[in-house]
Amino acid sequence: MAKIKTKYICQNCGYSSLRWSGKCPECDTWNSLVEEIVSSDKKKSHINGLLKVNDNSYRLISDIESTNELRTQTHISELDRVLGGGIVAGSVILIGGDPGIGKSTLMLQISDKIKDKKILYVSGEESASQIKLRADRLNYHLNNFYILSETNLEIIQAVIEKENPDIVIVDSIQTVSRPEIESAPGTVSQLRESTALLMHIAKKSNISVFIVGHITKEGVIAGPKVLEHMVDVVLQFEGERTHSYRILRGIKNRFGSTNEIGIFEMTDLGLKEVLNPSEVFLSQRNYGASGCVISASLEGTRPILIEVQALATSTSYGFPQRTSMGFDYKKLNILIAVIEKKLGLFLSKSDIFINIAGGIRIDEPAIDLAVAMSIYSSFKDIPVDSETVILGEIGLSGEVRTISYIDRRITEAAKLGFKKIIIPKGNLKNLNTKKYTAEIIGVEKIKEAIDKLI
Repeated sequence: MAKIKTKYICQNCGYSSLRWSGKCPECDTWNSLVEEIVSSDKKKSHINGLLKVNDNSYRLISDIESTNELRTQTHISELDRVLGGGIVAGSVILIGGDPGIGKSTLMLQISDKIKDKKILYVSGEESASQIKLRADRLNYHLNNFYILSETNLEIIQAVIEKENPDIVIVDSIQTVSRPEIESAPGTVSQLRESTALLMHIAKKSNISVFIVGHITKEGVIAGPKVLEHMVDVVLQFEGERTHSYRILRGIKNRFGSTNEIGIFEMTDLGLKEVLNPSEVFLSQRNYGASGCVISASLEGTRPILIEVQALATSTSYGFPQRTSMGFDYKKLNILIAVIEKKLGLFLSKSDIFINIAGGIRIDEPAIDLAVAMSIYSSFKDIPVDSETVILGEIGLSGEVRTISYIDRRITEAAKLGFKKIIIPKGNLKNLNTKKYTAEIIGVEKIKEAIDKLI
């Protein structure tokens, strides 16, 4: 009887070990080592003689002709922007997101918009009738669209070779498996080998492949990190299920920039593009309320005006709460320490809550000054002028540091009718303030910003 060989493989980073341990020594994740069957006593293959090298297998880069990638427009402008202009033929695109965020809906919407291509939708989670039911509910008229409910990759490969589609959608990669690998679907071995086979099919037949992936509780795509290195494009679908807005963010793109995002609104008829997100995020703001400040964030190459909300209230416990939604928690603690040191506020007995309205998450430092001003405004219960936009990064000594793309942010704020814009003084050097209708004020210290605003 053949001896079955097993290894313990970390489901987070792919580290393998002959013995089980409670904590992965590579990524320090607890209870992530799972026993997987590696092989069933396979015979080793030997190569006799010397390999013959084909002269056409390597070429001088100067001898290679430059060609433009063939791109297919999805006719969804937000998605095309993130992809860099459309779907490149032969590319493999990995899309990750929370359950129910709208990944499958986006895939059906792409299929509905692209009319002149043959599309094969491989579903390992839903039956063909369920997909048909959803398409009817969303009022999609799918032409030249084939559905395959299958998890065996050998059968999937055979159907692809028979039908020769232009686009293949696999929903999801955690459900499909290669039968020659004896571990369960969704394990590191299955994910790695299944993705490798799909990549081989895409490159060999010049077929564009969309792979839908689940994410972990930490918000990263489930499976080893090598999965993201293998594919050509990695897109992250973000958003709160309680909010209607979704952000499609490029994490990796071999054919375009990773600085672009697409913004959608989830409706009864699917995902609707948000062409002017600044107006949408500010449509429900409360004028004249303390703790509410407007700032401008740069998402990719697009400036977006956002509302920063803060609430500072006396704590009922010995240890005050610090809660942030849409803003980095550690950065919030740093800003609170700077406010206490430089402005003389006593915040150690106050609960402080920060929220970025609209359910989006902002990670750039350009909104630091707006967050600090919102905390100060709420603590003192003094409102900030509703027609003012506040921009700037705050250093540990209380200085307001320069930020990038200041002209784009000012232009967006002035376009929406804001009359005063607070910016770092360092950004005034190369800025022509006369071309803007809004009053632009430069500040060097956080204390100076308080004096200008309140």
